[in-house]
Amino acid sequence: MIGQPLYILDTVDSTNNYAMEQVNTGQVTPGTAWFAMEQTAGKGQRGKQWLSPPGENIILTIALQPGMLPLSRQFMLSAAVALGVYDWFSKYAGDETAIKWSNDIYWRDRKAGGILIENVLRGNTWQYAITGMGININQTVFPGHLPNPVSLKQITGKTWDAIELTRDLCSCLDTRLKLLHPAHYDSLLEDYKSKLFRFGQPGTYRMNEEYFEGIIRDVLPDGKLCLEKDGEVLQLGFGEVEFVIVK
Repeated sequence: MIGQPLYILDTVDSTNNYAMEQVNTGQVTPGTAWFAMEQTAGKGQRGKQWLSPPGENIILTIALQPGMLPLSRQFMLSAAVALGVYDWFSKYAGDETAIKWSNDIYWRDRKAGGILIENVLRGNTWQYAITGMGININQTVFPGHLPNPVSLKQITGKTWDAIELTRDLCSCLDTRLKLLHPAHYDSLLEDYKSKLFRFGQPGTYRMNEEYFEGIIRDVLPDGKLCLEKDGEVLQLGFGEVEFVIVK
């Protein structure tokens, strides 16, 4: 079960770093989760730092054991985690919730959270996926350099208990991760695409310093984004294209 046990930490540099240290001791059971009231050096995608005021948001890392998933199917894990977070967040924020490729959580065109998965390999064996997530819950003031943040409190007008929400999040993740079986890969991917921000809709993107209008046409089983640009469909990996959000 995801989140059993769930450890509450006062302060860490990064929950992903802390979880990695615990996994390396060999004493961690799959599904173990760590929630931090504060982290001093939180990690986001592509080396970015993720900052959060103490106690206001969900700062969570879960040690997942991919089991039967081969390394070639890494994206299936990412999609399942994103769908689990989507299921949970949409319960509270409503049906304007979406997944922005590859695994950010959006409400309308604003970012509510992100996911960072770091893999532990032993030779060719996928031992663990250290799965971190940061989700804006009660924060209402954000650094000016963030282009489009939003929190659950801003959406609903309510103040939430972040730890209780975390327990519910773990339950939603558990439901989705139990579907990680070859028989469910196709339906999982289709469900992921049905929740995708801007899927089939025109939007502005940037690639190689060029801004252009594009349309997301598909996401492949390996996670590549199929983006139509000037009548040509490009297959792009993570980090190769940037979504442009107009304030």
